[in-house]
Amino acid sequence: MKKTLLAAALLAGFAGVAQAETSVTLYGIIDTGLGYNKISGGTDAQNGSRFGMINGVQNGSRWGLRGSEDLGDGLRAVFQLESGFDSGNGKSAQGGRLFGRQATVGLASDSWGQLDFGRQTNIASKYFGSIDPFGAGFGQANIGVGLSSTNTVRYDNMVMYQTPSFSGFQFGVGYSFSADEANVPATGATNPDRVGFRTADNVRAITTGLRYVNGPLNVALSYDQLNASNRQSQAEIDATPRSYVIGGSYDFEVVKLALAYGRTTDGWFGGQSIATGGASGSSSLGFGGNIFRDGFRSNSYLLGLSAPIGGASSLFGSWQRVDPSNDRLTGDDATMNVYSLGYTYDLSKRTNLYAYGSYAKNFAFLDDIKSTAVGVGIRHRF
Repeated sequence: MKKTLLAAALLAGFAGVAQAETSVTLYGIIDTGLGYNKISGGTDAQNGSRFGMINGVQNGSRWGLRGSEDLGDGLRAVFQLESGFDSGNGKSAQGGRLFGRQATVGLASDSWGQLDFGRQTNIASKYFGSIDPFGAGFGQANIGVGLSSTNTVRYDNMVMYQTPSFSGFQFGVGYSFSADEANVPATGATNPDRVGFRTADNVRAITTGLRYVNGPLNVALSYDQLNASNRQSQAEIDATPRSYVIGGSYDFEVVKLALAYGRTTDGWFGGQSIATGGASGSSSLGFGGNIFRDGFRSNSYLLGLSAPIGGASSLFGSWQRVDPSNDRLTGDDATMNVYSLGYTYDLSKRTNLYAYGSYAKNFAFLDDIKSTAVGVGIRHRF
């Protein structure tokens, strides 16, 4: 009897140690509201308006699991699985992927940093989300509309290394062997079973950046590059899209100022498109996905302000301007301007209400195309 009690006590002790060394956290966000979007100034097929439920406006709705295991000597095994969904209909986001937002496993240490393998966002999206007054959210208002590589761009099959913060400085670099397997180019006469077998058969991506965060100051710069697949057209193979972004913010307590500049060449990253309900039915206006266009260039600018109002409210706004060099991306070369204003009110630490409005002139560089988007919603984090 005593031996049985002793064995039970030892097993309970071992279970307690294992539980202390390993942790798994379930988390998520549900973001839903009502919104209105109108496109005008274009053809009958482009013009239209929609009113109804909106989803994932301030932040994309998601649920996820993150965990770590202590391996000793300050080393940890880490993983993160994150699934996006549409709270309006319950469907999976990111093209129906089970863990479309993130699926990584790696090793981490407080002294040398973190090494991850799998699908996740690029460095620009990680570093500039905290600079954008809209937190890289709110649809047409977010920083990625003008500075495309910051638009929550995700790469498949990526190896990424990030240093710890050294006196406020942090560096990150990643390489994707196949940036988007959901859109692998057609194989043509080649063997379809070899898709993804050779690196040259896939679109590869490079992402890197450096940031400095110290008190009220947040400064970052990033670089992204796409290398075409040998399965793409010759015109696309001749293009190597590159994006350079530099920017920062400074919190004066009464107001926070944000500035950013970006230059994109030979294409576009991620992209932004707006679905409309024109005379010919549902259509999409904009530039979605990674685009290869040899000779295209654009200069992008962002000016943003945000200010706390009382203890629970925040007001924020931004102006974005994008000057394209030619019409090779969307068929026109008009300068795009986007003016946006947002407001949030905290009901608790985990639940808030929001409202926003955004107006874009010459949207997608198309002369006299206007896009208006407004919405209200509720966001809950768990």
